[in-house]
Amino acid sequence: MKNLILFVCACLLLITCSEEQGTKGGDLEEDSIKYPSDLFPSLDQWSILLGNGENQRDLIGLEHEQYFYTVFDKTNWVVYKTPNGGVTSPNSHNTRTELGQKSRWTPKVGGKLTGTLKVMHVSTSGDARVASSYSVVVGQIHSADGHKNEPLKIFYKKFPGHSKGAVFWNYEINTAGDNDKRWDYSTTVWGYDFSLIGTGPDTYPPEPEDGIAFGEEFSYEVNVHKGIMYLTFRSEGRETKTFSKSLITSEYLSAADVPEQIRTLFAVIDRDGTERANAYEGELQFFKQGAYNQTNGRAPSTNMVWSSGADTFDGDLAKQYANGSYVEVWFRESSIGPGVVPAQF
Repeated sequence: MKNLILFVCACLLLITCSEEQGTKGGDLEEDSIKYPSDLFPSLDQWSILLGNGENQRDLIGLEHEQYFYTVFDKTNWVVYKTPNGGVTSPNSHNTRTELGQKSRWTPKVGGKLTGTLKVMHVSTSGDARVASSYSVVVGQIHSADGHKNEPLKIFYKKFPGHSKGAVFWNYEINTAGDNDKRWDYSTTVWGYDFSLIGTGPDTYPPEPEDGIAFGEEFSYEVNVHKGIMYLTFRSEGRETKTFSKSLITSEYLSAADVPEQIRTLFAVIDRDGTERANAYEGELQFFKQGAYNQTNGRAPSTNMVWSSGADTFDGDLAKQYANGSYVEVWFRESSIGPGVVPAQF
């Protein structure tokens, strides 16, 4: 009887330990998950737009073998994959397999998003003179009001032939009045920023010494608290990078305030204007996370900042995946919740 009691206690202890480990997401055993929602229970707070244009609001028990699924590589990952050419959202020319937060919040109310990821692939075709070529957005804040601009886009970009790419973040100026033209100001995290481009379609700038390679893990934290956006980026063996930006008070009230980076990069598509004095204050916002492909097949002559001229093989998915015309991003950690008092700022 004593041995039986000890055996039962040992079994209960093992079950308890397994349940505690399972709450950590990435520590789950390979055969214990099948769906992305098994790894990220917070997916009930998201919808998703897939690279084929399919929009799903219930992500519990959802997977798609071509766009959104799980893999095991020493730990468990959720894969977001999407081609250069496919079905896009109504307001974009770029495909995405990307989560969209269901709830909305204003900058003063705030919110928090985290992600730990590695980029496995970006498009190998495109025009090097176009800033958006060879890049993917892995996290966003998007406005649901006004011009529906993006206070934050977190990018990864790697030129063909380079071993390392860059991580940077863009802030889109929320232009005053009825001017809905897009102006992005870009800040380097590792490598370079959005404004670094090639001198010809296939002429690339030097590779960054401090860049991030395919398969190299990094993480970000986006914490909006009382109207201020606090950003933290981490990668093993690198200095942690932190940034802050007000979403309720503009730095760009006059033409003289617009940074030279923006004037130079966006001159080719005739952008001008200033920002609302209160930036994004009062506008409803929501987070996005996943793989938002910034490389598309539109002719660069139509827009030398956003039209990449990449190979799309007439939208044939299999040919695009076989010929490098896609992006692929793996996440092993994701969380979403209310904004908090920042600790390190």
